[in-house]
Amino acid sequence: MASRLYGGQIQSFLVLVGLLLLVTNAQNPNNSPIHKRFEYKYSFKPPYLAQKDGTVPFFEYSGNAIASEESVRITPSLRSQKGMIWSRLMTSFDWWEVEINFRVTGRGRIGADGLAFWYTANKGFEGPVFGSSDRWNGLGVFFDSFDNDNKHNNPYVMAMVNDGQKNYDHQKDGSTQQLAGCLRDFRNKPFPVKAKIEFFKNTLTLLFHNGMSNNDKDFEVCLRAENVVLPKNGYFGISAATGGLADDHDVLKFNVFSLRSPEEAVKEVHDPDAEKFDQEFNQYQDKLKQQKEQWAKENPEEAAKKAAELEDWENWFSEQDKELQQIFQGQAAMREVLTELHRKMDEIIGRQERTLSLISSGGVAKPSGGGTGQQAQIAVDTIRRDEVNAVLANQREIVGASRDIKNLVSDIHGKTGQLLNRGTGTAQQVGGAGGAYDSQQMIREIRQMVDNAKREIIQTAQQIGQSPCPQTGGCVTTTTLVALLVVQLIILISYMMYRDGKEKAAKKYY
Repeated sequence: MASRLYGGQIQSFLVLVGLLLLVTNAQNPNNSPIHKRFEYKYSFKPPYLAQKDGTVPFFEYSGNAIASEESVRITPSLRSQKGMIWSRLMTSFDWWEVEINFRVTGRGRIGADGLAFWYTANKGFEGPVFGSSDRWNGLGVFFDSFDNDNKHNNPYVMAMVNDGQKNYDHQKDGSTQQLAGCLRDFRNKPFPVKAKIEFFKNTLTLLFHNGMSNNDKDFEVCLRAENVVLPKNGYFGISAATGGLADDHDVLKFNVFSLRSPEEAVKEVHDPDAEKFDQEFNQYQDKLKQQKEQWAKENPEEAAKKAAELEDWENWFSEQDKELQQIFQGQAAMREVLTELHRKMDEIIGRQERTLSLISSGGVAKPSGGGTGQQAQIAVDTIRRDEVNAVLANQREIVGASRDIKNLVSDIHGKTGQLLNRGTGTAQQVGGAGGAYDSQQMIREIRQMVDNAKREIIQTAQQIGQSPCPQTGGCVTTTTLVALLVVQLIILISYMMYRDGKEKAAKKYY
């Protein structure tokens, strides 16, 4: 009973979400099912991205680009480097979607200059716009990591359409020329940064994955522009450049998909080889089925046994397990629907922000006539209020951490001064104690020497008194002997004092 109620709640929720999706689709009439087909001749991805001779199939690279089995390093982390890679074939389809997985890594807090994605009527050559040529005819999506205009709005992602007549404004980072853009950080992320660039029915959409997780569904809308006119056929390319600062610009994956509406997919001409293969496959399936039936007739006991095992396997799940499985399937469906609803709400919010910015700035979007015009709109930054609050909170945390570090350094400096003062006083005390100890030791040695001299004098006097003087010569008197001993003692004491003075002078010098 509980499972039925739960199933009814799931169905009610799905119906409600379906109604919301219908409302969203009514606001977005172009949101029709799109047929995607992988175009391997315009793509590269690991493993074995580059061949043994260093070439990348269906692509050509130049400048400082380096191709390996896992990625293409457009520019290494050296100053004043430029590199690029371009597809050799021109596109044969009108609408497309490109998935790019890349990494921008560097040691510094600020990187330069950035990475660029190109879709142009002609291949670019080495030039000043992120390593490629200026005055291109087509689309350029720039992942700019250096703040040339000093407005503290980098790293920045922007799209720019050029008709081959305009020069890219480096001083203002192309802010007056951009189609649309968003403020996103793509440097030094734990996982590869991903970007999906979709061009379908003159609508350009860029979805951005910030590389903070490994979930392939964590994309958010960065920009969306309508009435965008691009060359019908063109070349895909990626370029990068470094300046006074340097980053490694690595492209890990570059996948291109051709997009078709259901009507266009039905009108496609069928490949005769594909029809031949389908016919052969159907014949093989029929032949296999006949062989199974013939084997079952020839081996009825084993066939019955296999059928019983299959039935047991189908009945292996209990009723509760089946109900749980249904519940989990319902939850998974709800999650997918909510994810899709969240993405559509982001698109609607982006449209509202662009409309409000156009109204506030006085700009008017002029639709193109006959599909040949281009949307005239003022560059809009789609940063939201919650992102601004997050940036301000991070700045406050950084200021608080800097203040704590400053106080800690001041405490360490004060304690170091106290330790130095204590060490100087202790050294002076130790030096004074050492001097007093040396003086006492010297006096003690002098006393011992005097006592020894007295003993020797007494012993000598006793020996002199006991032995008579020789008759041939005169004896030395006691007074003379004592005087000589005193003189010798004075000389010895003077020498010891002189030696101690020399040692003290040497200690003071060192």
